[in-house]
Amino acid sequence: MSLMLQEITEQPEILERTINAEREKVTKLGDFLRKKDIDLIVLVARGSSDNAALFGRYLLEITTGIPVSLSAPSVFTLYNAKLKLNRALVIGVSQSGEGADINRVLETAKSAGAYTLGITNEAASSMVTIADETLLIHAGREKSVAATKTYTGQMMHFYMLAAALGDHRLDYHKIPEFAELALRLKPEIERLVERYAFMENCVVVGRGMNYGNSYELALKLMETCYVVAERFSSADFFHGPLAIVERRFPVILFAPSGVTRQSNIDLLNRLHELHADSLSITNDDKIAALSSRSIAMPMEIDEFLSPIPFIIPAQLFAAYLSKAKGLDPDAPRSLAKITKTL
Repeated sequence: MSLMLQEITEQPEILERTINAEREKVTKLGDFLRKKDIDLIVLVARGSSDNAALFGRYLLEITTGIPVSLSAPSVFTLYNAKLKLNRALVIGVSQSGEGADINRVLETAKSAGAYTLGITNEAASSMVTIADETLLIHAGREKSVAATKTYTGQMMHFYMLAAALGDHRLDYHKIPEFAELALRLKPEIERLVERYAFMENCVVVGRGMNYGNSYELALKLMETCYVVAERFSSADFFHGPLAIVERRFPVILFAPSGVTRQSNIDLLNRLHELHADSLSITNDDKIAALSSRSIAMPMEIDEFLSPIPFIIPAQLFAAYLSKAKGLDPDAPRSLAKITKTL
């Protein structure tokens, strides 16, 4: 078993462990931040962590009503911009805690009056010494170059933070069980990827809560399978990119039941007219019926809770596809585990 597959399999336990270890700290942090009257949240990350932050942006804006911005680190590291952040919460997200640009943004934001928070898997990292507070992912050392367990661990922290800051009820304690159910799809997905062994290009679609997942699966396909993968919202896909689709062109969709359902149905109807190959990760019967192929997820997963359990079959798809292509997902060419940029 590859390191990537092994770490994918560890996720339910890691999510449960992270909830149990960090819940009390997050609750106290939420109480503290409510009193500070925060009116802006800024998220700063790179790579898979940036995709987790994209999810966090949707979740935090919807549940707290506070505007959330995804930081462009170069604004700080290259252009030395001075932003007014005295009522802002700035959150750095990094599995290693050693991203030089992420940590530079935290330092600059802190000097500009922001309260800074780090989300990392490494308790002894530089990020921990820089941020005012740190939330840890209790995943153990991530050995695979392709992040999996730290990605979902970061997402879990956004759930916990949203529950502590907002007024929405989020039953995130159910997610580890849903993740365990997703892992039962391993044999089905391993068989499915044989149909995609020669895939060189594809599009990944996700909207709303699963928009970040579309970026994450596309990244996994690029780094472990060398597939050129573009990613779009189902809404944006109609505005031009649909022109690239031709007969048998592969389109992978994150398509849970919920408010994004109709836009996914509209897109699938159009893809059917174009004779495209559509693969949906879904818990909606109609979406499954409209898709060329589908990966069936449990019906009881609410759209708000779908991003973590829905990314797991996508991670499995990338890991098994890499194997089917005769590649090693643990040794992607030209990549290292920690990337330091400024």
